[in-house]
Amino acid sequence: MKSLVLAEKPSVARELARVLGCTKTNKSYFEGNQHIVTWALGHLIELKMPENYDPKYKVWKLEELPIIPDKMGLKVIKQTSHQFKAIEHLAERKDVGEFIIATDAGREGELVARWILQRINWRKPIKRLWISSQTDRAIKDGFKNLKPGKQFEDLYESAVCRAEADWLIGLNVSRALTTKYKDPLSAGRVQTPTLAMILEREDEMNKFVPKDYWTIQAKVGSLSAEWEHKGEKRIFSREKAEEIQQKLSNKKAVLKSLDRKQKSDPQPMPYDLTELQRDANKRFGFSAKKTSNVLQGLYEQHKLVTYPYGFTLFDD
Repeated sequence: MKSLVLAEKPSVARELARVLGCTKTNKSYFEGNQHIVTWALGHLIELKMPENYDPKYKVWKLEELPIIPDKMGLKVIKQTSHQFKAIEHLAERKDVGEFIIATDAGREGELVARWILQRINWRKPIKRLWISSQTDRAIKDGFKNLKPGKQFEDLYESAVCRAEADWLIGLNVSRALTTKYKDPLSAGRVQTPTLAMILEREDEMNKFVPKDYWTIQAKVGSLSAEWEHKGEKRIFSREKAEEIQQKLSNKKAVLKSLDRKQKSDPQPMPYDLTELQRDANKRFGFSAKKTSNVLQGLYEQHKLVTYPYGFTLFDD
């Protein structure tokens, strides 16, 4: 019996197929003696839209909100339905005995695969390839240590919650705003509070009134000293600053205590995508999309970084 392996992208499927020795090539899969490697194209399945439940929802009306289906349904994305059908046909083969999820090691990767499995009504064993890099060694080790699919069901359920929450909040609020104000407006579970935080911060900056302040510094031999009172080094009164300066001028400093501590700096954490995009923008002027594209190339083609939780140079 053969194992049907599902990767998230064609480029990853090619790498898996090469390492697994799947030399027979088809337009929608690679096949070897023990494995058939196929791929999704990102999400092949999505939640049904309101009009899929009832045609009346094609017209947006405020009085029909909120739209809350009794049970969320799934549908095949039309633009990539050809690849879904290919996976469905492979799953029906008599010589396929198990399904190996090899999508990205994360919540969304789990959702990509599980929705496909749900749609094709898969009833045979499920295993999970859990790796964060695409080196030959990582792939070989991963297939030697496949994990039971049941171990990742909670991850899948959390992904479903995220997807359904996005649907319920984003779709209903977007329709409400658009119909109420007669203007195409968008809202979302993450988008809206993020936008609110940005606006609040911008409002704070616009209302900020700069104030002059003074600090007092002194050279004590080879040391530098700075005046501080109750944790505050800034003095907002020029008269008070001058008064303190006059009291301290030409006075002797008394060293009351000296603390010496040994410290070690821990190794910095690997980059996450947001931090990497921020640094790439500061240092090279890259947009977030360009950073993401460069990163994807380093991961898939050159195998120089891990993905998707932290980005580090490989040491092998």
